[in-house]
Amino acid sequence: MKIVIAGYGVEGVSNLRYFQQKFPEAQLIIASQNTPANVPAGVEVRTGDSVFTEQLADADMVVRSPSIAPQRIKTSGKIWSATNEFFATCPTNHTIGVTGTKGKGTTCSLITSLLRAAGKTVHLLGNIGVPALDVVEQIQPDDYVVYELSSFQLWDLERSPDLAVVLMIEPDHLDVHGDFAVYLDAKKNIRRHQTVASRGCIYHPTNKYSRDVAMTPPEGLGSHQLGDQRPAGSLRVARRYAVPDDEQVYIDNGFFCQQGQQICSVDHLKLPGAHNLENACAAISAVMSLGLPLTAQQVAAGLEGFSGLPHRLKRVAQVRGVAYYDDSIATTPGSAIAALRAFAAPKVLILGGSDKGANYAELAGEVAQQAVRAVIVTGDNAGKIARALDQAKVAAPVLVRQQATMSDIVAQAAAVATEGDVVILSPAAASFGMYKSYVERGERFVAAVAALSEGGE
Repeated sequence: MKIVIAGYGVEGVSNLRYFQQKFPEAQLIIASQNTPANVPAGVEVRTGDSVFTEQLADADMVVRSPSIAPQRIKTSGKIWSATNEFFATCPTNHTIGVTGTKGKGTTCSLITSLLRAAGKTVHLLGNIGVPALDVVEQIQPDDYVVYELSSFQLWDLERSPDLAVVLMIEPDHLDVHGDFAVYLDAKKNIRRHQTVASRGCIYHPTNKYSRDVAMTPPEGLGSHQLGDQRPAGSLRVARRYAVPDDEQVYIDNGFFCQQGQQICSVDHLKLPGAHNLENACAAISAVMSLGLPLTAQQVAAGLEGFSGLPHRLKRVAQVRGVAYYDDSIATTPGSAIAALRAFAAPKVLILGGSDKGANYAELAGEVAQQAVRAVIVTGDNAGKIARALDQAKVAAPVLVRQQATMSDIVAQAAAVATEGDVVILSPAAASFGMYKSYVERGERFVAAVAALSEGGE
């Protein structure tokens, strides 16, 4: 039996380790466009630009990494993924899958914190957590799994999680998916393979694409079974979070509430921005949907137990009266809009990176309406963003620094900001071509801010 591990990043290394253990007699092969490092002895390596299309015909199984689209792989064998393997072998039915274009990591972390506050054993997996196959054998039937599911992981998913959480969706990764319809269809797999025993789906209250995913009828079930008037034993309905009419958690008068009853003050959430209040509503709704006897004290403790993830609108420092926030994970215009709306103070906004086919008109319109001191634009798509800002008649200065280093950009931001301002790195674009990842971009920003800190807090 020949098993090909397609891609050899973090998940690829995990895949190789797992399938070596599961099939000790199999021949394991690594396929990568570039020469991989740290390959175990005895493992064949196939490389080249055409490795996925021309060198895998003899494979019995190809286990793809998330970044490698199944359509790129040409083989007569089975195309598989770590996500599919996990859901096929996971011993617990308590699985919560979270998808969306933005907010996945934060919502997953909040769900995890809430479940742990309730005394449950929880495994946080996916892009934000550990590789799923590293822990699948440790999971017990009574444990809970929270799985962050990107479009790349959902692309060929064959089994859906017990509870699906669908956050705000907007066009993203169009450079990989080709068009938005393909991207959205991948998202629908989080719902498409649920069964009548599943807990169904909660979705964003206003986003039409989130609703489209939630209303996807699972295979073998008619769309009429998704409504409130459903036959007994049919699939549970999809419900919206953050609104009072769907029995999920919403906000009223400074409190998280459900069905007219206050749960706890929103002050227990330590994250800035209205979008994070929505994420918290989604997280609390998800845990409540599991039927757990969650107390108000446990909800408060769970919210307080999570202070935010690196590079997700994370406060870095205050230097000479100016607050700096790292939102490097914001790779879409919608994410940058949410960051802008999180602060009333005048803002210096840092935008730009590599182009993923996004439209910046809505972001530019938001900038025009906000208290923005200046916009610094960098990266390959700097010109595209600058033109959108110009068309929106943004009054604030737009400083194009296409090839500038992060140190230079932060120094520029510090020069134009005044006491009481907020400087936000929220690029609305990917980091490729400038940095290895959004993580490296954020780390460079944090380091550059640290270099400014002669005046301290």
